[in-house]
Amino acid sequence: MSGGTSRDNVLAPLRETQIVGSKPLLPAEILSLILDYVNVSDLIHFARVSKRMKEMVYDDTRWVQRLRLMDCWNEAEARKRAEAAWRRRAGSQGLPYEEQTERAGIGVNGTTPTAPGKEKSSSGSNTIPVPGWEQAQLSPNGVHQPGANHASGTHDGFDAVPLSSDASTNQSSTPRSKDPSAGLTIFSHVRSIRGQAREEYGKIHGALNPYYVDAIACMDHTTAVVFRAYRDPNHQAQMLANISKFANSDIAQGWQERQERFQRLVTAFETAVAQEFKQALESGDIDGRLRKYGHVLTTLNGGQKGVELFISNSPIIARKNELGDPMDCLKMGPAGSISLDESQRFFARLAASFNEQIAVMDRVFPASVKAAMTFVQRMGKEVLSEYLSTLFDEAHRMGTEPYLKAVSGTYQQSLYMAKALRPSKDTGDEFYEAVDRIVANAFEAHIDLYLNEEYGHFKRKSEAEVSEWERQLSEQDASMQTLYMSNVNRQADKRDFLTSFKKVVMMPVNVLPTFPLSSPFGGKSATAKALVNGENLEASSQAASQLSTRPAAPGMIHGASGADRSTTPLPEPPTTELAAKAAIMSSRLEGIRSLFSIEVALNLVHTAKSAIERAAVFYRAQSQFGEDARKQCQLIFVLLLQILGGRHIKAGFDQAVDHLTNYDPKEIQNHGHTEVKPLVTFLELVNVGDLIQQMLDVFYEQEMVAMKLTDRNDFLDPVVKEKKRFEQMLDERVAAGLNKGIEVLMTEVEFVCATTQKADDFNPDASGAANFEVMDIGPTETAKRIVDIVSSHTKMLVGSTDKNMLDVFNQEVGLRMFTALCKHLKRQRISVTGSIKLISDMNQYFSYIQTLKNQNLLQYFIALRELAQIYLVDPSDAKELATIIADGDRFQGVFRAEDVYEYASRRADWFQIRPRVDRALYGVGCCVM
Repeated sequence: MSGGTSRDNVLAPLRETQIVGSKPLLPAEILSLILDYVNVSDLIHFARVSKRMKEMVYDDTRWVQRLRLMDCWNEAEARKRAEAAWRRRAGSQGLPYEEQTERAGIGVNGTTPTAPGKEKSSSGSNTIPVPGWEQAQLSPNGVHQPGANHASGTHDGFDAVPLSSDASTNQSSTPRSKDPSAGLTIFSHVRSIRGQAREEYGKIHGALNPYYVDAIACMDHTTAVVFRAYRDPNHQAQMLANISKFANSDIAQGWQERQERFQRLVTAFETAVAQEFKQALESGDIDGRLRKYGHVLTTLNGGQKGVELFISNSPIIARKNELGDPMDCLKMGPAGSISLDESQRFFARLAASFNEQIAVMDRVFPASVKAAMTFVQRMGKEVLSEYLSTLFDEAHRMGTEPYLKAVSGTYQQSLYMAKALRPSKDTGDEFYEAVDRIVANAFEAHIDLYLNEEYGHFKRKSEAEVSEWERQLSEQDASMQTLYMSNVNRQADKRDFLTSFKKVVMMPVNVLPTFPLSSPFGGKSATAKALVNGENLEASSQAASQLSTRPAAPGMIHGASGADRSTTPLPEPPTTELAAKAAIMSSRLEGIRSLFSIEVALNLVHTAKSAIERAAVFYRAQSQFGEDARKQCQLIFVLLLQILGGRHIKAGFDQAVDHLTNYDPKEIQNHGHTEVKPLVTFLELVNVGDLIQQMLDVFYEQEMVAMKLTDRNDFLDPVVKEKKRFEQMLDERVAAGLNKGIEVLMTEVEFVCATTQKADDFNPDASGAANFEVMDIGPTETAKRIVDIVSSHTKMLVGSTDKNMLDVFNQEVGLRMFTALCKHLKRQRISVTGSIKLISDMNQYFSYIQTLKNQNLLQYFIALRELAQIYLVDPSDAKELATIIADGDRFQGVFRAEDVYEYASRRADWFQIRPRVDRALYGVGCCVM
């Protein structure tokens, strides 16, 4: 068959076969990952396989990674070099820099922009490496000449590197290095140049890899080539440090084992140098061998081994017991107390010894070591913390107060010691910040217990102070009742008014400095400040006692027992039950001032001040637990207000109000001429309460606000809220007491009117006297006494209460006084002659009310003064009298016509003139036909 293919030809199928592929291909990502586990020598061999393998090996990112592992790559420097090179190239070609970078395929920031429709390099790099482009030689026309920057035969950058990876070939021979000293400073010659990372790494590899390979292969550390090539210990340390840095770039398979072998060599060298360093330290050769080997250790790995040796053998650590024994603070002080003088000596010795050792360390170690930071950390952990822990534990076993004093006092001494420490070279503020942290760490384990104990100690001591005061009052009250009722035969189950006074104080326990209670309670602010600060008040108390004739408010002497208190001599006991009851009531009313004591308040304030000042030490130091200390100070102040206000002042005012409620002037034998004793004593109690409040205000300003423990403008602050609550409680109790006091005052006014007003004061005709030529037209003694009583009590509140409360008190006193005078007037018979006395009395009352400067109140007494005029009208002018009675405007609207008519009926001649007055008022009367 012609034209066809012979079926007998066996090679025909082979000729028709096409070869689809000649060899298998791996993805570039897998190949790149495999190359990460290949050592450098094999990488160079691998790069010679093909052009594609060379591109993968020569990828710049692979070598930049190794430089970064050695901390030899500076990205900022590389970017700066790249931008400078392209600016030079753009300037030589006369093109803008941005256009040149775009043509070269490099972005402004050194990145490679990807052209549309194209993918990035398969090697994962963001740039296409162009070896040597930064150092490119430019021809006169600006065209890059490849290879111009490479010397003959130096294309790889690993000329000095033996390509064989067999370690045995390098073990017995010295590495081929042109200059042995090149390895000492090799890292200082490395540059960060994009596109030349492989060449820069090749410099390091060529200088250090032979020593690295020999070090991990040698069996005896003393035979290592690095020790035979470099005889100076400083050079040996520098080479070992450089090789350790180079070993970080060894990421090939088995790198952990190789680095462990090399570290054993470094450890052996470090141990030998450390032994020499210790011997030099013991011999005291500071500026010789000690300084030499200290620098060797610093060059090797930072010098921490030498620093630890120096610190461990320093007197502060090795002989720390010689600095001081914490038990001396407990032994040297009085029994049950602590003396911080010994702790102060301990801190002084510690600071002096530390400064001496730091001076030596500055001579031994370079400034880069920062040995002072390590030293102060060891000192804080092994010396300071142990000393303080032992001291605090023993002080706590002794008692709470020594413990509180120890924690706060030693913390302040620690801060002083921290300021006395001398920093080493090139540390500055960083050193003092570290010292403050170390001191804070030493106290951190004790601060929570301390703050809780501080609060609990103040609470227990304050409650005990108030309880002791209450106990002494109860005992004294019981003894007074026993004395007064000793000669009285009492019947069983007898019920009388004494059952409500069983817990009332009758006699003062001691005499405190008194303050002049006359208006306006002079010098009270200065006195309160002096009391808070604990100043001597002896001179001021003597002057005050000379100005005041009233008995002083009682209080307690510090720590005084019942037997030591000076008491007023007890009177003879009464012989009748009525006299005994009257004596008990009189004594209790005189003892209202002893219901709470300024001495107790002062003790509580001083206790709180001590506790807050101790705790505030931690806040003022701006330590890490300063906020906890500030909150604890706030809680202590809040507790002070609660105990002083709730348990002491409030209870005292409540009892005082109860005593005033049971006051009956009829049972009082001796009435003062110008004062009501229970009201006087209550007003003195108000003054004492006001003084206590001012003491708290001074304490609040000096301790809480001045030290920034609280913010007075923060209405949600617990201290501000509790202080307002305390002031509100005090105002409410004073207001309630003043209300009862006004009732007592008016009761006394009514009692004076009923007992001292004579029947012939306003009706002299009733006495039958025939001669009226000599007559005193001034006010009666009753009016004078009433005005004196009322005015003396209203003046006592001036300066002790605010103006609003004083105005309300004066107005209430005036209105009730007006009511009492109206009632008293309705009980009198007034003649025309006696009306002159009545008018004088009304003028006396009116003059007093004018001094109160209350216009609303003044209208009542103007009307009362006009009312007195109806008694001066002659009986023959009955019609004129009726006109006055019917004139409502005459009496300022205070009295109605019916009221005036009722007062007119108190005329002595009323029954004679009544018909004519009625006729004139109502038009009625008898008519004779």
